[in-house]
Amino acid sequence: MNAIDRPWRMPDPDALVHPDRVHRDVYTSPEIFELEMTRIFGRAWLYIGHESQVPEPGDYLAAWMGRMPVLLVRDHDRRIQVLHNRCSHRGTMLVTDERGNTGNLLRCPYHGWTFRTNGELVLAPMRDAYADRYDMTDQERFGLAKVPRVDTHRGFVFASLAPAADPMPGLLAFLGPAAQCIDQIVDRAPDGEVRLSGGMHRYIVPANWKQQVENVNDLYHPQFAHACSVDERNRQFKRRIGDDAGPHLDVAERGSKWDEVDITAFDWGLGYCGRLPFEDDKRGGPLVQAHRAALARRHPPGRIDAILEERFHNVVIYPSVVMQLASSHVRVVRPLAPDRTEIRIFPVLLQGAPDEINTNLIRFLNMTHAAASLIQTDDVEMFRRVQGGLEGAGSEWVWFNRYMGADRDEGEVRRAKGTSEIGMRNQFQGWLKYMKEAV
Repeated sequence: MNAIDRPWRMPDPDALVHPDRVHRDVYTSPEIFELEMTRIFGRAWLYIGHESQVPEPGDYLAAWMGRMPVLLVRDHDRRIQVLHNRCSHRGTMLVTDERGNTGNLLRCPYHGWTFRTNGELVLAPMRDAYADRYDMTDQERFGLAKVPRVDTHRGFVFASLAPAADPMPGLLAFLGPAAQCIDQIVDRAPDGEVRLSGGMHRYIVPANWKQQVENVNDLYHPQFAHACSVDERNRQFKRRIGDDAGPHLDVAERGSKWDEVDITAFDWGLGYCGRLPFEDDKRGGPLVQAHRAALARRHPPGRIDAILEERFHNVVIYPSVVMQLASSHVRVVRPLAPDRTEIRIFPVLLQGAPDEINTNLIRFLNMTHAAASLIQTDDVEMFRRVQGGLEGAGSEWVWFNRYMGADRDEGEVRRAKGTSEIGMRNQFQGWLKYMKEAV
């Protein structure tokens, strides 16, 4: 029996993930990738979209749960539905456009089966062929399948494929402290709501999906991977409204301004990093004052100070989404193959804020994440190089041992210095949890 014919067996997950390192197979193995689609993306709470993307009855947004196509739909009663994008007759995807409006009906282009926007089958053409044989009003059998768990937080819609009997916690328990990060993004909107209506950047990365979620809270890399983005003062370009310049990118033999930023890690692989090392946290200028004036319609001055405080930079809601506060956006991670990942990035606009503020939020996002941007292009090149290197000969291990053993346990969360690799270690503890609970 040759290697191709031999059945593949999942190695002990603990043999792949050690406290300070992981085996390269977790980035390159097709078999492990298939298991991740079932055990992680087939169970975790995944980000689907935002309610503002489906404002009217019949509006839909096409999304994916791992490799499963789903639809975020606002039905005729204005309720949010997450339906499998699969006709119950022969499995045809009902829609392939990114978004649109179906009226009150979803019609399969193959054989004309037609469904309400809540998933109910209303028409199977030439129904007499089923008479006396099948009850075509049996919605459980013939209606569109609904994703078993759907919940929202501040307008952000999440769903899980875990059945009701699964011990997977509810959304708020899963989010933990990440819910407060979402709150701070939304609270910056003077009307108390945000909208994701500013377009989208989308690109395919020739690398494993985990590299993107690891990178966003890797504060060890900016001084090197993004060295081309600084001026003669070693400062990055302006990245926030009200600043004169961006954060420092210093490199020192001992110590770093980036170590002044805390990395916070908690259950299920989630975590966030604190404010980047800007010159200070006091921003000024007419736009900041206009923002404060708009917030003052709903909040007292002390509350406004808390809302505008930079409590975090990136929050990772493992495994599928990253949200950023400073240039507020949502970054959605969709695995395609062990070495291929789709990234979608949406600006988060602040309802009730002056138009110029939202224009600047889009401008800052374009500077950091567009095709010709100054930040994400560097990262994508590093992802490509890492994936290529892991396919080559050499060490079997990928190390995450920076500041190993220096974590601070603070009950619900663990914290460490900014250039610590605690975030990646924590993500792989979440990875282990998913992969082992299904064994």
